[in-house]
Amino acid sequence: MRADTRFHKKRSVKSGLPPGSLVHIGDKSDRSVHISVFSYSPDGFEERHFEQVGQYLENPCDGAVVWVNVEGVHDVELIRALGEKHTFHPLVLEDIVNTVQRPKIEDYDDYLFIVLKMLHPTEDGNFSSEQLSLILGPDYLFTFQEGTKGDAFDPVRERIRGGKGKIRGMEADYLAYSLIDAIVDGYFSILEGFGERIVDVEEELALLPDQKSIHRINGMKKEIIYLRKTVWPLREAISFLERGDSHLLQDANRVYFRDVYDHTVQVIDTVETYRDLLSGMLDLYLSSISNRTNEVMKFLTVIGTIFMPLTFLVGVYGMNFKYFPELEWKNGYFVLWGLMVAMALLMVAYFRKKRWL
Repeated sequence: MRADTRFHKKRSVKSGLPPGSLVHIGDKSDRSVHISVFSYSPDGFEERHFEQVGQYLENPCDGAVVWVNVEGVHDVELIRALGEKHTFHPLVLEDIVNTVQRPKIEDYDDYLFIVLKMLHPTEDGNFSSEQLSLILGPDYLFTFQEGTKGDAFDPVRERIRGGKGKIRGMEADYLAYSLIDAIVDGYFSILEGFGERIVDVEEELALLPDQKSIHRINGMKKEIIYLRKTVWPLREAISFLERGDSHLLQDANRVYFRDVYDHTVQVIDTVETYRDLLSGMLDLYLSSISNRTNEVMKFLTVIGTIFMPLTFLVGVYGMNFKYFPELEWKNGYFVLWGLMVAMALLMVAYFRKKRWL
């Protein structure tokens, strides 16, 4: 069985390369790289879009806070150029293009580097995963997406454009909170759909379990394991933000990160609950199959037991001896049939009394 490419990507291409080598690991996107920049302050905002990194590097945006969103990390030269322009550490750039990173947070004094997973629901009821890398500085925030169509940030963009809420009057760490909060809220939507699928499988197991049921359970177990690997490390990263261990994090914003931390804990609890339910469903499937096998075997055993004495009588009177006293009986054939029918009925009555039928 082939591994699910949503959750398994090869890292062997980097074997033997020195630290800081930029090698893209992940799905190759056919979309061109797109850079969007939001620069805003309490007095207004500016939104600009670039299709080439040179256009962005030649036209930097000014503002109290600048948010640079890069969609597409498969172009390593673009990532290299951005890193050299803003003096990001080579190890940070290496992790950006490596899309199989574990969610984490690293403090580079001048900026924080955060990696987390953004989940997208799919039409078939499953979900896809996209790595998001954030670089948080004192007055800027860089976000790097793999290039999957759509993200969870449209509500944040609308708040910036419309000046809604307090986002324009806050620092870059509040923007980082808003984006992380949107991603964590998206986890709840994924888990709601996952819960509905669990209910469907439970009903299927109760009615008529088959091989499709076990395949669905195994597929959902892989998904819940991936969710668990995604959320547990994120808890540690958000705990760092909630503690405010960096000078880039404002004390006034710790309460917001604490709220995201609480949501992350709720997601973890839900994931663990679903994980236990799936384990129980696998046991239920095996028990259902075993019970069905036992019922079939019991039925066949009862049928065999009923026909055993009847087969004995038929076998006895089927022997080719010359002298058989019963052969001379005028009603011997009918008596034998009556005896066999009576024996069968008595055995069926006995089995019903014992509740074996």
